[in-house]
Amino acid sequence: MVAASQPLAAQAGLEALRLGGTAADAAVATAAALNVTEPVSTGIGGDCFGLYYEAATGAVTALNGSGRAPGGLTLEAARRAADGAGALPVRHAHTVTVPGACAGWCDLAARHGRLPLAVSLGPAIELAEAGFPVAPLTAFYWQRGAEQVLRSAPGGSALTVGGRGPRAGEVFRNPGLGRTLRAVAEGGAEAFYRGAIAEAIAARVQAAGGVLSVEDLAAHVSTWEVAISTVYRGLRVWECPPNGQGLTALLALNVLAGFEVGGRGPLSVERWHLLIEALRIAFADARWYVADPRAVAVPTAGLLAEEYAVERRRWFDPRRASLDVRRGAPLGGGGTVYLCAVDGEGNACSFINSNYMGFGTGMVPGEGEANWGFSLQNRGHNFSLEAGHPNVLAPGKRPYHTIIPGLLTHAADGSLYGPFGVMGAFMQPQGHVQVVVGLADDGLEPQAALDRLRFCIEDGTAGGAVAMEAGLPAELAAGLRALGHPLRGEVSGWARAMFGRGQIIRRGADGVLWGGSDPRADGAVAGW
Repeated sequence: MVAASQPLAAQAGLEALRLGGTAADAAVATAAALNVTEPVSTGIGGDCFGLYYEAATGAVTALNGSGRAPGGLTLEAARRAADGAGALPVRHAHTVTVPGACAGWCDLAARHGRLPLAVSLGPAIELAEAGFPVAPLTAFYWQRGAEQVLRSAPGGSALTVGGRGPRAGEVFRNPGLGRTLRAVAEGGAEAFYRGAIAEAIAARVQAAGGVLSVEDLAAHVSTWEVAISTVYRGLRVWECPPNGQGLTALLALNVLAGFEVGGRGPLSVERWHLLIEALRIAFADARWYVADPRAVAVPTAGLLAEEYAVERRRWFDPRRASLDVRRGAPLGGGGTVYLCAVDGEGNACSFINSNYMGFGTGMVPGEGEANWGFSLQNRGHNFSLEAGHPNVLAPGKRPYHTIIPGLLTHAADGSLYGPFGVMGAFMQPQGHVQVVVGLADDGLEPQAALDRLRFCIEDGTAGGAVAMEAGLPAELAAGLRALGHPLRGEVSGWARAMFGRGQIIRRGADGVLWGGSDPRADGAVAGW
């Protein structure tokens, strides 16, 4: 089974499974097809993260496919570009970090896959070259991206139809991306990080005032990490470690584990106040401590310790919102697509791929018809420019990353419950928490857990305002306001995508797979 935000991409992953591939092969096929069918959210010009459950051993491995800041980019240069602001301009050339997705795909397939890369990438190549009908939600955001980003970004017009986004149902072809994927299918990651594609990437960034070099691209490597986890209501919840923000979800769940959640009504003020507060407490820590562990010491073990959770629970006040919650001192130490796949042997892959903020910088490498058909990410916008901050920008450093895959196993025996994820910038750990509560505390099946209305602490900070999805009871909003939570008006229509777009596949003890795909996306679950 494969669950993804585009039906054609889910079919591409399913084809890999039908040809005898593993969940890893299906994830690569799906991710590549999503690059074609939803380029506003993802692509080979961005980054990826993955969690892989190996049925034979019960082991969970974490893939970090995020890129690093250019070796020639200094804090001083970034501050000059920021011109007094606390962060780089959103789509400045200095926000382009090395795209890690291509190496991530290749490394995932090499370690856990069976199919040749050319087979896994075949459906995506066909979609790019022959064309595909654009889905409705994608068309809406594509047009917005064309207006706000692509029309002014160097090379961005290559991803438009005469300057506009393709309409819903309109067939869009991307021969440049087809050439890129064919090169990778034949030459692997080497074809992307060295040679003509790498030279075009570096030339595009440098012409726009950046410093990314071919040497930066050639030096890139993915890393395999030790996955981090916590136990919540009998389920072990797995996340990738920092520099990803999956730690945020685990911190919030650790806070919630000390309270009765299931006994509070799903739409009660008491439950929503508790969930919001747990996430405020978690963000207070995460926005300081989440950084590149190869550059600074991240006290992950201390942050996840039960004694630390006990201490952090003291911030919870049932009578008021804690908008001033501060980070603790533990001992020891942002446009996206999410997809998941489970194969017939019970292997599972939870995978997420992003170019950030809708087309990223919008810069497309190559010129005219010789373009390479993908936009470059702006992930470097997440660096802090504050000296001494763990996430401060430095040459060759990975930034705080918003994209996080999730995975659940049964705590008692380590068997697979299933992969899950909710995409959407700082909404992602909030979505993880709300979905896990639905599954673990309320016993919901996957689709019902994804259908539930959600909240979002908008800027991912402890004191942020709370956006509420349209359709929630007025009494709930009134009760939260009375406790001091600043609320934004109801969010409806296409804008509901801000609450994340999730996918879940649950595997039963008998091997039966049960999937769900978020109604806030164009997605689907495909199985056989």
